[in-house]
Amino acid sequence: MDLELRHLRVVCAIADAGSVTKAASVLGLAQPALTAQLQRIERALGGLLFERDRRGARATPLGELVLARARVLLPAVKGLQDEATRLASTKDRAGRYRIGAVNGPILGGLVHRISSNHPGAQVSTHASWSAAELGDQVLAGKLDFVLVGACGDAPPATDNGLAWRVVAADPVFLLLPEGHRLADRDEVDLAELADAQWVAAPGDGCFSSCHAAACARAGFTPRVLFETEVRGAIDLIESGDAVGLCQATLRPMAGLAAVPIAGAPLHWRQMLGWLPDGPAADVAGQVWAYAIEAYADAVRKNDRYTAWLGRHPDRRGLAL
Repeated sequence: MDLELRHLRVVCAIADAGSVTKAASVLGLAQPALTAQLQRIERALGGLLFERDRRGARATPLGELVLARARVLLPAVKGLQDEATRLASTKDRAGRYRIGAVNGPILGGLVHRISSNHPGAQVSTHASWSAAELGDQVLAGKLDFVLVGACGDAPPATDNGLAWRVVAADPVFLLLPEGHRLADRDEVDLAELADAQWVAAPGDGCFSSCHAAACARAGFTPRVLFETEVRGAIDLIESGDAVGLCQATLRPMAGLAAVPIAGAPLHWRQMLGWLPDGPAADVAGQVWAYAIEAYADAVRKNDRYTAWLGRHPDRRGLAL
């Protein structure tokens, strides 16, 4: 049997997990099947790679040698694949815009502007709640741009090899059911929701910790935090079983009210990212300008946010 990269991945998985049983679970294989595969690899290499007992699997000297080489080879091959993908895609970059985005107000307007100003452009989108996943796809040459959010001054929750431009920065609003006792207020102090149940959609930024810190500054700890997908979160809020947080630019929705938080203790930045040495860098400035225009449209469509900006002219710097 010839040794293949997949065999090296198996050896690394066993070493990382500390046992064949745990590695089988990680790899989605039956334990007997992984044991048989390990035995074939050991026969091909001429000796045992692991000493196995009730305490788990520990690499033998031969295993340590194989692991040392595998941990160099596997990342190198992955890097080669990513570079090859980027190089192969460069030749047909012209007129192509592959955009990944998390939930936000900008994507629709951005796609519209690219399509309107570049009629022959090939525009595609990919949605994910994970900024890290989207960043990895840019690095792998599968996306050209990402639109993600970041809490406060924190960097995006993705690889720092990307170039970033801030599209906008906004205060975070409360999202309440329309009939809530505070829904008609111009602003609500967080302390008035000390007894509320909270709901949030999943994400890989620091937003949950920022929310908890803001509540602590207001003198309380959030009682309950449900986590569910966006539609489920909206349903819980609309039914009156929870309250949540939302972007100030959220388009008005029947049954819900987006209400400013007094003192604007939480902020959210909309950011555009791309690979600085990739083919998309040539048009990044134009795409960024389109994103800013799309954001400005979203603000104009939100009467509650524009009213808040009118009451807080000193905060206009938050919205670029």
